[in-house]
Amino acid sequence: MPINVLIVDDSAVVRKTLTELLNACFGVKVIDSAADPIFAMKKMKNQWPDVIVLDIEMPRMDGISFLRKIMAEHPTPVVICSTLTEKGAQVTMQALSSGAVDIITKPKMDLKGFLQESKTLLQDTIKAAAAAKLSKTSTKHKPVQPKMDADVILASKKPMVRTTDHVVAIGTSTGGTQALEKVLTRLPSTVPGIVIVQHMPEQFTAAFAKRLDSLCDIRVKEAENNERVISGVALIANGGKHMLLRRNGAQYQIELKDGPLVSRHRPSVDVLFRSVANSAGSNALGIIMTGMGDDGAHGLKEMREAGAYTIGQNESSCVVYGMPKEAYKLGAVTKEVALAKIPEFIMGAGLGNL
Repeated sequence: MPINVLIVDDSAVVRKTLTELLNACFGVKVIDSAADPIFAMKKMKNQWPDVIVLDIEMPRMDGISFLRKIMAEHPTPVVICSTLTEKGAQVTMQALSSGAVDIITKPKMDLKGFLQESKTLLQDTIKAAAAAKLSKTSTKHKPVQPKMDADVILASKKPMVRTTDHVVAIGTSTGGTQALEKVLTRLPSTVPGIVIVQHMPEQFTAAFAKRLDSLCDIRVKEAENNERVISGVALIANGGKHMLLRRNGAQYQIELKDGPLVSRHRPSVDVLFRSVANSAGSNALGIIMTGMGDDGAHGLKEMREAGAYTIGQNESSCVVYGMPKEAYKLGAVTKEVALAKIPEFIMGAGLGNL
């Protein structure tokens, strides 16, 4: 059965382009489109979609209000289609906190060309959103582009000798914005330094970090190149840049790096985890959480082989049990735990209890 998609956007160009691209994807079918949520609700009475692609700024009813209504009455995977602007990023954070599962972006210029180039990512995003429904399974498809591993960014090597400094590395994707909020808001300022890759487009990671910072006792910010990793601070990888952990004497530092997509992502969890294995070894705690695909599975295995304790979020608490499942199958996970238990392990890492 195909994944039935409804597109809600006030731009006729967006509706037409997205419809053409998604209908060309194996296992995906656009059943209808609507210029605003009022029209969408009328059409949904005839056939309820598996996934809704939703614009935010629309006439008659805004996307956030529509999203909240859907989540309250008939929870359905919603992918936000947002503009690459600071204002768009801030509003999109509201949508993610209201239950949207992912984001796709649209520029103000050359929309059709941009979406054509993003076809593979668009297809993966829709299938990941559909997988967030426990009764729904997505159909495997042949990748359109080659899938690179972390070798294209940095080589694997033996970890440095053990020190007393610890670092926590977290990787997540679909459903991760809500999962990270549940974890980080429960941490005290005494926790070890935390480095995070959340799959998210450029310009959205700063707004995401700012929102989390307003909710947490620890400090949460978008990472900067050469920034020190220190206790009580969580650094989130910039959208569009790979984030690596480097050792500089007795300190850990961040390196932001351009490069090709790794495991079809930039930033890639595999890249971060390999760098943590190389630089921190047994001084690290690795955590892989909800998300589609296998990004991070191989990197987490390298962390475990380097002596790190590694955690996979368990199936029952994941929005999408994809990345943790692949890591577990690979033998990369020391222990699977529920989302609610992850803060305890992070605090234990700081006390040397792992």
